[in-house]
Amino acid sequence: MNARLAAFLAALTATGLLVTGCAPSVSSNSDGADEKSGTLRVWLFDEPNRAPKEQVVNEAVAEFTAAHPGVTVDVGYIPVATRAEKFKGAFNDPASAPDVVEYGNTDLPEYVAAGGLAEIGSDVAAWSEGADISSDLRASATIDGKLYGVPWYVGIRALYYRTDVFTELGLAPPTSRDQLVAAARRIRAAKPEMFGLAVGGKYTYAAMPFLWDAGGDLAVKQGSGYVPAINSAASRAGVEAYTDLIAPDNCPPQQCADLTGGKTVELFASGKAGMGILGNFNRGAVEAGAVKGRYAVVPLPGAKAGTIAPAFAGGNNLGIMRNTKRRTLAVDFLRLLGGKKYQQKMYAAMGNLPGLTSARTELAASEPFLKPFFDTMAAGTRFVPLDPGWGKIDAQAVIPTMLEKIVTGKASVDQATDEAAAAMQTAFRR
Repeated sequence: MNARLAAFLAALTATGLLVTGCAPSVSSNSDGADEKSGTLRVWLFDEPNRAPKEQVVNEAVAEFTAAHPGVTVDVGYIPVATRAEKFKGAFNDPASAPDVVEYGNTDLPEYVAAGGLAEIGSDVAAWSEGADISSDLRASATIDGKLYGVPWYVGIRALYYRTDVFTELGLAPPTSRDQLVAAARRIRAAKPEMFGLAVGGKYTYAAMPFLWDAGGDLAVKQGSGYVPAINSAASRAGVEAYTDLIAPDNCPPQQCADLTGGKTVELFASGKAGMGILGNFNRGAVEAGAVKGRYAVVPLPGAKAGTIAPAFAGGNNLGIMRNTKRRTLAVDFLRLLGGKKYQQKMYAAMGNLPGLTSARTELAASEPFLKPFFDTMAAGTRFVPLDPGWGKIDAQAVIPTMLEKIVTGKASVDQATDEAAAAMQTAFRR
């Protein structure tokens, strides 16, 4: 959901949903009702091709209703682009709200700040599969030590590269940052019609691994909130390592300063880039492109030889609305749909990488393509600051603006990171 987050958060700001303060600690409706029959309402995100997802969900619904006589499940598929309005209405009118929801993990701070989600830490702790959630993914669903969701699927980026181009030029898959940069420049020099490594000024999630690998961060926790760290010495080193790649000898600023993640996928799939930092979820687009059968994937290497740069762990969670009147049923359904069985079914249907460790382990034996992504996850993933202010930061394109200013020469690394830090500080301020 990351690519759509900026539009979503802008809508939040316009509708007044973006609020500050902590969500109430109560995790159930005010009258304490916990009905064991009737209709359980579920909101899931719609898809361009909903049929495969709907088939899996229908299987889960059939299994759930067979085990819960007197219960029906009403599944609504909501458009991602307008989910801000839908969730705002649900938060303001509990009577019309669903019981179980799918939400983007970067949406979490806003939803918790609005008091819309139930804390489910005890429910997950009592679930046999609850311990199967890795600590880093659990952290991405946690605010102030309280768990508000189960990772349903996760999106991880790694390094796609052209096997035919590497063979032709005598290159080996890079295992260090220096090798990555050298390969990118070699490809560009030998094939000027191509970019070596496609990187963009508007591709935040490609830049973050460079920042984290250098020991930097976007922001750090301080007390009950966050303070910017984007202008620390380590962060600046990571920013410089990334922006140095947006240069004539790899990916010229004239063409790459405004390159987004989506455009990067298009470039690699169409054969116009020797390498690209793409997600496991981009496999279908690459397979449908001109490079089908002529690419492979390895983890994005870190600066130290043999290491893997930390990747952003995007994806979607399943949660429970705080005001549900069917808490027990909601928990039961979340455990079923969010469990290993249906996470694996969702992978088979949609290619969604499971959030549960055991589900990924079982997939690894049968899906060699996924190994670089699993290796990246095993090396440790990172996340954006879990603060309501991050929504404003993302909506205002603070990080892309910083990157673009650097690569177009409008600001130095120090100046641009200081400006970004100031904007972030304003957004984080209570």
